[in-house]
Amino acid sequence: MKKYFAMMMAAVMAAACFTGCGSSSSTEGTEGGDGATTEGGATIVIGGIGPLTGDYATYGISAKQGAEIAIEEINEAGGVNGVTFQLLFEDDQADPSTAVSAYNMLMDDGMDVSLGAVTSGACIAVAEESQQDGILLLTPSGSQKECTQYDNSFRICFQDPDQGTYSAEFIKDNGIAQKIGIIYDKSNDYSVGITDSFEAKAAEIGLEIVTKQAFTDQSNTDFSAQIQAVKDAGAELLFLPIYAQEAAYILTQADKAGLETIFFGVDGMDGILEKIGAENQALTEGVMLLTPFAADAQDEQTVAFVEKYKAAYNATPDQFAADGYDAIYTIAAAFEQTGLSSADDEGFNEAMIAAMTEITVDGLTGTMTWTADGEPSKSATAVVITDGVYKAYGLE
Repeated sequence: MKKYFAMMMAAVMAAACFTGCGSSSSTEGTEGGDGATTEGGATIVIGGIGPLTGDYATYGISAKQGAEIAIEEINEAGGVNGVTFQLLFEDDQADPSTAVSAYNMLMDDGMDVSLGAVTSGACIAVAEESQQDGILLLTPSGSQKECTQYDNSFRICFQDPDQGTYSAEFIKDNGIAQKIGIIYDKSNDYSVGITDSFEAKAAEIGLEIVTKQAFTDQSNTDFSAQIQAVKDAGAELLFLPIYAQEAAYILTQADKAGLETIFFGVDGMDGILEKIGAENQALTEGVMLLTPFAADAQDEQTVAFVEKYKAAYNATPDQFAADGYDAIYTIAAAFEQTGLSSADDEGFNEAMIAAMTEITVDGLTGTMTWTADGEPSKSATAVVITDGVYKAYGLE
């Protein structure tokens, strides 16, 4: 087992004495993606897919930008055993069929390792393709269980059931609330999976679900009936295992309805500040999110990453950015573990997949190891939105 991240960061900080972290505009890449390479030597091509346009673009953009910073850092530090990395990234608008087309384009462009896709539905479709090709797939944020159903597939984020379980435990362990309301999307497997596991754990540990309200992708803008039901039930906390766009509607409409409760979401709600808009930012005050990453954490890795991200993109990184960053460092650790000298070496794919269960990565989202079923082992915590900024729970 190898503690890889700290070793690489030491090299990165040494390199930083001579070079600075720039934005993606300083690197060459294909249309729809960006790469960063050094002159000469072998290069491993990493292909990413995610929504860069459309309703869910915030997730794909964040993951891509986090990955870009990691690529720059690793290459500036000399790569891994002299091998550098190149990132190609394609837009799928969170659509599975578009993601498959993007995957095939990336394979034509020489992809050696796949970041799968950012959203679960697209990632599941891509996983089918990568399994046939036999390449390593490491999704930053595809959280549905089926994203890692094949032996070649791994993830950085928690899978959906784990998010529901950890959320219930966190609420109970910290005495945040006892009476819980839920609003979820019954047409979305992501939302359903988290809701089911949350309910199961809540029943086990003695949290009371006072109401459970559903909507679908055909009724995801007007939540007046669901909000009134939550209000009538006397919920102390409203659990929202949904995406940021729908959550923004709920927060706005809940305020108009006079609903006074704690709002608690999971990773899909990351990006709520952008979706709700500056004019409604006050409505996010006190909103809680389960996450393994807090941008205000004071450890050396997080501080350095946040500074570079802000300098490059004029934004504060979210969990999806951290997931993308950690995914690149994990691929680097796996390659270092293989002992190979390039992606052209015989047995590269098999060695990369095997290495995933042999490494330990000290990442932004926690110290991670992986089991053969593709799942990471790491800790979860929560952030609280305070004055428009994510603060680690207990430090707000």
